[in-house]
Amino acid sequence: MFEFKRAVPEDVGISSADIMNTLLELDDKNVPMHSFLLMKGDALVFEKYYYPYKQDTLHRMFSISKSFTGVAIGLLQDEGKLDIDDPVSDYFPEYVDENTHPWIREMTIRNMLMMRTCHASTTYKVDMKSDWVESFFKVAPTHRSGTVFHYDTSAAHVLCALVEKISGMPMLDYMKGRMLRHVSFSEDSYMVKDPFGVSMGGSGLMATPMDVMKFLFILKNKGTVKCADGQVRTIAPAKFIEEATSNLTDTFVTAPISGEAQGYGMQIWQNVKGGFLLYGMGGQLGISLPQQDLLIVTTADTQGMQGGNQIIYDAIYNNILKESDEGAAGCRQDARGDSFDVCRELCSGADTLVIGPPRLPKGYRASGCDSFNQKNLGRLRYRLTDNPQGFEELFIDLTDPAHCSIAFKQKESLCEVAFGIGSMCEGVFPIYGTAYTAGGIWSRENVLYIRAHLVGESVGSVHFQLFFGDDDITVFMRKIEETYFREFDGHLYGTLMG
Repeated sequence: MFEFKRAVPEDVGISSADIMNTLLELDDKNVPMHSFLLMKGDALVFEKYYYPYKQDTLHRMFSISKSFTGVAIGLLQDEGKLDIDDPVSDYFPEYVDENTHPWIREMTIRNMLMMRTCHASTTYKVDMKSDWVESFFKVAPTHRSGTVFHYDTSAAHVLCALVEKISGMPMLDYMKGRMLRHVSFSEDSYMVKDPFGVSMGGSGLMATPMDVMKFLFILKNKGTVKCADGQVRTIAPAKFIEEATSNLTDTFVTAPISGEAQGYGMQIWQNVKGGFLLYGMGGQLGISLPQQDLLIVTTADTQGMQGGNQIIYDAIYNNILKESDEGAAGCRQDARGDSFDVCRELCSGADTLVIGPPRLPKGYRASGCDSFNQKNLGRLRYRLTDNPQGFEELFIDLTDPAHCSIAFKQKESLCEVAFGIGSMCEGVFPIYGTAYTAGGIWSRENVLYIRAHLVGESVGSVHFQLFFGDDDITVFMRKIEETYFREFDGHLYGTLMG
């Protein structure tokens, strides 16, 4: 069994206070964190999860999947089964004919790894009901490949399809057999598939945060690690990893935030501190900081938060990497007491980390919400006007603040979501069978806000804002999730029933 050795932060030159301050800053900025892992050298110094997430909970890693796909291509090249300077169309003759654009014909696997394809955006999103791989060869190109950077998830998807075509097995299974088994990668990890059976190599990885840390550790060590059997082995090609983790392409022209403007290698980003970055939508991050010999993994849900990933970067860089004597190594005194006490405080506090109920923005002022007694509302039933979602009636139960519910009647079925007011309730989200945890807060005397955090393949959230009139209700629903939950997006209006 492969396991990292563990150490107290101060024993490897990290201040527990700085880790604590990082967590406090993320909490203060209201970032929904799911996990935080930190390594120094070859020692794991911090590993904590925000309930209901646990150590063995598989998490959707989104575009971190691309980095796995890139390394899988490197493994095949190492075996002599492909050359990254080959045109990708050579491997997919079934999608190429006399009408294929020459820019597509000349596009190489290297171009795709570096996000220098001839497409400015993800091709399969043009028509997601058609073959996702085929779309890459059929959608008209916008520019010549091998030139400029455009973030193109369909490139990673086709690269994954290439791995599966050559290896004859799901990409993650191939990687487990070739390298990941040596570091005891989760056996139940998998990749979500597209509608046509191809693993989603651009966004489908379901794995634990520790799995990502192990993969990051392999990259940091250029593919050579002490494996589960105690033997030091080279399990991934060093030359490919060296190139993949370097700065090959400019990203600053299209980068959404400064933390992702430092350049790109081959399915791997650069970071502002001179290292490399595994990036996944919503705060799924694997950060390598070679100057400090640090590896950091986070999972979260920053979708819908403007600059949410930058908040995570800044919290880490401003606290753990701060250059001051107060945050330096060793058992030193600080404002919280001696380092042993701070470390003990960090550990005990981190053991209670949890995804909490929604909070009003810092400094927010609203009158009346404290005086509103939600118990007086009891159970309410509203007849809804015609709506695109097809919901006919709305039921709201506020009799117990610790276990409230909102339910939508659709024909003969009832879609119910439980939530606490000032606390959280867990359940399974209707229609999609996705686990969730949800809480609510009164923002004004007649306005209730509910947020449900989705847990599983559909990392994201569903929001409900309820405006109570004297005998009617207006509901604004917003889903922040990539693919599904469209029923819970838009507005509803209802009148109170007797």
